[in-house]
Amino acid sequence: MLLNAALLIIGITIFITILRYFWRLAFVGTAWSMDRDLRQMYYNHLMKLSANFYNKAKTGDLMAYATNDMNAVRMLLAFGFVIGADIIVIAIASLFFMVDISLKLTLLAILPMPFLSFIIMYFGKKIHTRFRQVQKTFATMSGIVQESISGIRVVKAFVQEEAELEKMSKSAKDYVDENIGLVKIFALFHPAMFLLINICMGIVLIFGGQSAILHDITMGEFVAFFQYLGMLVWPMIAIGWIVNMFQRGTASLKRLNSIFGVEPEIVDNNIDPDITELAGKISFKNLKFKYNEESPDIFKDISFEIDAGKTLAIVGRTGCGKTTVIDLLSRVYNPPPNSIYLDEHEIYKVPLNTLRSNMVMVPQEIFLFSDTVANNISLGKNEATREDIEEVTKKAQVYDSIVEFENGFDTVIGERGVTLSGGQKQRLAIARALLTDPKILILDDALSAVDTKTEKSILDDLIKMRKNKTTIIISHRISSIQHADKIIVLNDGKIEEEGNHKQLLMNNGIYADIFEKQQIEEKLSE
Repeated sequence: MLLNAALLIIGITIFITILRYFWRLAFVGTAWSMDRDLRQMYYNHLMKLSANFYNKAKTGDLMAYATNDMNAVRMLLAFGFVIGADIIVIAIASLFFMVDISLKLTLLAILPMPFLSFIIMYFGKKIHTRFRQVQKTFATMSGIVQESISGIRVVKAFVQEEAELEKMSKSAKDYVDENIGLVKIFALFHPAMFLLINICMGIVLIFGGQSAILHDITMGEFVAFFQYLGMLVWPMIAIGWIVNMFQRGTASLKRLNSIFGVEPEIVDNNIDPDITELAGKISFKNLKFKYNEESPDIFKDISFEIDAGKTLAIVGRTGCGKTTVIDLLSRVYNPPPNSIYLDEHEIYKVPLNTLRSNMVMVPQEIFLFSDTVANNISLGKNEATREDIEEVTKKAQVYDSIVEFENGFDTVIGERGVTLSGGQKQRLAIARALLTDPKILILDDALSAVDTKTEKSILDDLIKMRKNKTTIIISHRISSIQHADKIIVLNDGKIEEEGNHKQLLMNNGIYADIFEKQQIEEKLSE
């Protein structure tokens, strides 16, 4: 009999061990899968959000959502459910055997349990609030680190290392202080839980011992009851862990939902799916625009047209809205309905995928990835051959610079192209745009960092390559745009002048004034 009982216990133990292994594997594996899906959802959602969102959002906050908050949610999904399953199974089994021994003693043992609910509710709210504050300070600290690293050249140039260290030190102190506040809550929460557990054991010891003396239960039953109560201690302790993980997880989930709740502003709506190609004709009709209700009018009444295959230049003094015209055309921002047309199609009828695949913009501020030169150039055309890449770099006047690099086209450039000069970065970006050969190419002051002679050479090659394709050039240099078929001059939210280079010089207006000043500057610099 004793041997059979021992074998039964061993068998049950092995069975429980195997069962626990598989249910932990199932819960934790599922949690990691959900973590992957949640991260993918988060990234996909960020890709859909408009430029307006990123104008307001901080990179540090977005990175904190993707790290600390995601980890807190995963911990809840993984270990929270595993421990929860343990609690349920062990608690039910323990209570069943305790009731089987003595219902009266069981009721006395769980008498303090209502206080457990109060403790959980009271401390749970405090943990939730405090953890959200911890995550907020972590996001602030991450933002400071990100900005300091990204702007390290500026920091060093203005000898601001000490100031940045002081700012980081203050942020780190705030983060530590918030965590200490959270630790203080735990320092009260866990002892309160253990106090409750010890009260339960004290009640059983007093009343259970008395019952054993009076022979209401046997001494063996009393010992067994006390052991079952000891088994119930683990679920009571684990509840504290669950509360901790639950409050952390839900606090992080609320923060994530604040991002998921942001609706993308730039979306397809009432599109014509048959529009898959664009010829390149562009029309602006009585465009009026401002960024929001509170901001002043950027454009009051803009109207112009450029035929497919022609070159349009946009000039004007700083802040006149040149880049905003392009942002509206490429739907970085949503223009008013019936104000912009592409090939006679109202812009909202054109699917975003069609718009973006037929239009490429090279901005003044270039972004390059920490990858090889070749991969940066072939970003929009992954199937491009090395010969194709070399050809466009020659057109962009950057081939000679690349072949001088240690590994040529396979040279890995630094983050954001930090190892390259401003002119090299701009010419790489132009090569990247030329490789895709879009129907509409936009250069937004994209040659500001190169000298006038190189600029003219690049533009001459560009005109030859794009003889039958639409090109829009925004520039402060009149020398960059003299060849344009049409030039518009923006001023005070409207088109001040319109025509070709010769016509505008004859008008003796803003264009002629800018041209004359630049001519004087060039002569003085010689």
